[in-house]
Amino acid sequence: MRKICVITGTRAEFGLLSGLMRLIQASNQCRLQVIATNMHLSERYGNTYKEIENSGFSIDYKVPILDDNTPDDSTSTISAMARALTGFANAYDSLQPDLLVVLGDRFEMLSVAEAALIKQIPIAHIHGGELTYGAYDDAIRHSITKMSHLHFTATEEYRKRVIQMGEQPDKVFYVGALGVENIKKKELLSKAELEASIDFTVDEKTLLVTYHPVTLSCSNPLEDINALLCALDEHPELRVIFTMPNSDTGGQLIADAIYNYAKRNAQRIRAFKSLGMRRYLSVMKYAGAVVGNSSSGLLETPSFGIPTLNIGNRQQGRIAAESVHNCGTSEKEISEGLKHILSADFRKMCKTVQNPYEKADTAESIFKVISTIPLDNLIQKHFYDLG
Repeated sequence: MRKICVITGTRAEFGLLSGLMRLIQASNQCRLQVIATNMHLSERYGNTYKEIENSGFSIDYKVPILDDNTPDDSTSTISAMARALTGFANAYDSLQPDLLVVLGDRFEMLSVAEAALIKQIPIAHIHGGELTYGAYDDAIRHSITKMSHLHFTATEEYRKRVIQMGEQPDKVFYVGALGVENIKKKELLSKAELEASIDFTVDEKTLLVTYHPVTLSCSNPLEDINALLCALDEHPELRVIFTMPNSDTGGQLIADAIYNYAKRNAQRIRAFKSLGMRRYLSVMKYAGAVVGNSSSGLLETPSFGIPTLNIGNRQQGRIAAESVHNCGTSEKEISEGLKHILSADFRKMCKTVQNPYEKADTAESIFKVISTIPLDNLIQKHFYDLG
């Protein structure tokens, strides 16, 4: 029986992977292994490993890497990566997986791939070939691509880019985005159920906001988030639901500023460590717009026919639908961006856009490959030269 090990470090990533995990779990030819790490095992970020277990999955190994008591700086991030490298080496010794499934570009996933490279364990990488110039995730994503053996991209353009990086074309598969498929397959909450669940009104005057640190920027994350909060103050008619940033350098500064802002504006603001995938997508369904610099504003939001205000350059380089409006990071630029995306004409246009990340049977396409492809000759790769 093929042991396929799925590794997850964040709430959002688990939400994306959960459908694929269920296919592996239900298979008679495969055994699902789950490793939880990073934010899942941190009290600061909500101990979201419980969401994995509550969804019906068993966690086979936990690799704690964060120290909630350390400063929110680059040294702490590097220390977490070092702990991850040792932790995953031990996890692989214990579980002896046949294949790893890794999604995206998080710093802990770089340690996942590095340990697997030395242990000679093949990697199936999801969401390679993308560009995000504003974050070190961009370099991490491409590094993971070069250490991976099977590649599943969200668009054909991204597939071509992975091949351009020297990967064999028959090992690179254009499958679409798992998050878009989740929208179509996941039974979301009704508006009444959602509002009762979070004790908050969600309608066209509600924004869903996620703001992460811009890790390759020289700007101060506290100044950046304060500019966003001041811009929101200029629109007191709007309600706001915040989800917390990831565990990148500067993330806690942003989270603290959001929590303090929510306390001062309790009548129109809510802040959540984690909504979970079902509630998060349900908020997106009924909200007026998505705001911030998260990839979900580009990948998932267009499928709901609502606007995205993408702030700054964290996502610069990604393919985006016409419903995504880009703005700078100053208070004035964000405020003007809000006025633009909430205008009647822009809202009307958003209802008709085509999501470039949509493709049928994404999880099934990935599962078909990882469950059947011969693994014997994957480890020793040969560079594909375009000539």
